[in-house]
Amino acid sequence: QVQLVESGGGLVQAGQSLRLSCAALKVRFSFNAMGWYLQAPGKQRELVATITSDGTTHYSDSVKGRFTISRDTAQNTVYLQMNSLKPEDTAVYYCNARRNLYGNYVEYWGQGTQVTVSS
Repeated sequence: QVQLVESGGGLVQAGQSLRLSCAALKVRFSFNAMGWYLQAPGKQRELVATITSDGTTHYSDSVKGRFTISRDTAQNTVYLQMNSLKPEDTAVYYCNARRNLYGNYVEYWGQGTQVTVSS
């Protein structure tokens, strides 16, 4: 079965950087879109950034200018470069991948990786 495995999270001080990675295992096709979502304590999961198969990106307003999403050539791995981290970025970050099926889609989620930013 398809597995999304995240890595790169950790505990850092404000102003430092992290680079998250998400590798899609046992995948013999390309995803139409991949992205990152976050879930902070006591809040709902929300969008951070997405990237489509043609390279189109979208970012939430809170991370524009600080975070950069990218993918590898095979589109089976997605990265999130997180610069100028702030305490409010603290959350569990989840990798997401979507495969379109003629107007519908199937979606996969990773297990999440914790990012903690201290002041």
